[in-house]
This record gives sequence, structure tokens and C-alpha cells, in this order.
Amino acid sequence: MENNILDKQVIERICLHMNNDHKDTLKSFASFYGDLSNPINVKMISITPKLMKLEVDGENLDIYFDHTLIDSKDAHKTLVDMANSLSSSN
Repeated sequence: MENNILDKQVIERICLHMNNDHKDTLKSFASFYGDLSNPINVKMISITPKLMKLEVDGENLDIYFDHTLIDSKDAHKTLVDMANSLSSSN
């Protein structure tokens, strides 16, 4: 995996990947981290070093990370860790 700063191109790539390949994970993020019940349409619209911004059923939801992301590799690891923590909390 390449390691890049979180510039506009990298952010777009991460969002596209999450929206195309991990829709169920995004719904789970909205439910668990956003405390929303039964989100239907969830889309990652941005990611910054401090948070991910989701659009959930037409409303924006900011989910803050537990640390400031330093690069794309850290973003990947953090998103995977967050997803893994969902499965261990069930």
C-alpha cells in the first residue's frame, strides 16, 4: 500500500473506495459511532486528519478519530481498526 499525504486526490480515492466497496461498513459506522438507528443511504463525502464526514440519509454526520491522521496509511489502518472494533463489540 502506498503511503501519501491526505491531499485532495488521496481523499477522493479513499471516499470512492469506501463508497464502492464498503457500504455496509459505512452504515455500521453511522450506527455505532454516530449513534443513528437504521441508516439507509450512507456515503463518505470527505476524510480529514481529524474526522470522516458521512452523508446519512441526506444529513451530514461527522465522526471524529481518536487521533490525528498523519497520512493515507494511517487512515487505512484507522478505518480498519474502527471496523474491527465494531465486530468485537457485538
